[in-house]
Amino acid sequence: MSQAAKTPGFSTRAIHHGYNPADHHGALVPPIYTSATFAFPDVAYGARCFTGEEAGYFYTRIANPTLALLESRLASLEQGAGAVVFGSGMGAITATLWSMLEPGDEVLADLTLYGCTFAFMTHGLTRFGVTIRHVDMTDPDHVAQAMGPKTRVVYFESPANPNMRLVDIEAVSAIAHQGGAKVVVDNTYCTPYLQQPLVLGADVSVHSMTKYLGGHGDLTAGAAIFADAELAQRVRLFGLKDMTGAVMSAQDAQLVMRGLKTLTLRMDRHCQSAQTVAELLHAHPATAVVHFPGLPSFAQHALAKRQMRQFGGMIAFELKGGLQAGICFMDALQLVTRAVSLGDAETLAQHPASMTHSTYTPEERAAHGISDGLVRLSIGLEDIDDVLADIAQALDQAQAMVSQPSQAKTGVQCSAPIQEALAVAA
Repeated sequence: MSQAAKTPGFSTRAIHHGYNPADHHGALVPPIYTSATFAFPDVAYGARCFTGEEAGYFYTRIANPTLALLESRLASLEQGAGAVVFGSGMGAITATLWSMLEPGDEVLADLTLYGCTFAFMTHGLTRFGVTIRHVDMTDPDHVAQAMGPKTRVVYFESPANPNMRLVDIEAVSAIAHQGGAKVVVDNTYCTPYLQQPLVLGADVSVHSMTKYLGGHGDLTAGAAIFADAELAQRVRLFGLKDMTGAVMSAQDAQLVMRGLKTLTLRMDRHCQSAQTVAELLHAHPATAVVHFPGLPSFAQHALAKRQMRQFGGMIAFELKGGLQAGICFMDALQLVTRAVSLGDAETLAQHPASMTHSTYTPEERAAHGISDGLVRLSIGLEDIDDVLADIAQALDQAQAMVSQPSQAKTGVQCSAPIQEALAVAA
């Protein structure tokens, strides 16, 4: 008796799922369909496409063969029932939430969110009659206490951008579902390789594929993967088609599929190197606190081990000299690049308060756990000894500036323009 067919492993599906070269003239790499529109064999076929009776292609804003293959692959990797891809991560988030909410509804959001997500919710959705309430979701009991009759969506990141807070996906999903709400998790930091929110009970997993899934910093793209195929179709035909038009190009879809082929290799390297850098930061006398799930000192280390395969490639930390020391550290970097975004082959450093999270007011940053001195690192794929050497010398510079300013080589000071920008950011 033959055994049941074994489900291919993660890396195998990332490379092969949904594609047979024999169906495409033997082409090993899937073709890129750049056509905006598609011809119908007859009027009846076209009519069936528009009514949804026929699963054919008729316009790339709704569906495209290249995008459809990527969507199929993402759904497989996240173990979802369907997926929709977009021109950016914010396209994925906005199209999904527009499709799930109506005036009078309420969203429970974690205290810490990516700056543009925070702006969309706080300054965008609220203009259309949707209430946003922020809750400290590191304690699931806070979610249970905050749930109300109008709560339709519970939204969080885990780990959160930029301070690495974790949320117990399984526990919070159970609470939300008991109250009749859907759970949307931003899984960008982890990718489906390190964490699968849908398996843990979430309803939607959203990604900025600009980051690790693309992996090379040469595209912008987003995705939403759904536990419910009907919700995926609603987001496609309303959130994508009508509300945002945030269409992904076929060329970018092909680049993401290329990135998926090496995702496991890259994530293993990102994680291994980040662990080593976090240990250096933790041991250095210039450092006040390091936020990294792989450190035993991290408050949610046990949760990280339970719901993440590895601990990721992102690190947040603060220096004892605060904002001035952080700026000195960043300006002293030589190999590490000062740039926003993350998940690239290059190691990147950025200052959230003046960059990615400047959409928060100073008071909002303080209330949401984003200090002005926080520095975020995205650890890349360079030789780890080179990364360590650069970070170590920059830490030494920051420490010298704080303890003996006259000996600091850079002489960097916290400039007035930066202070003014932090004071007025909104």
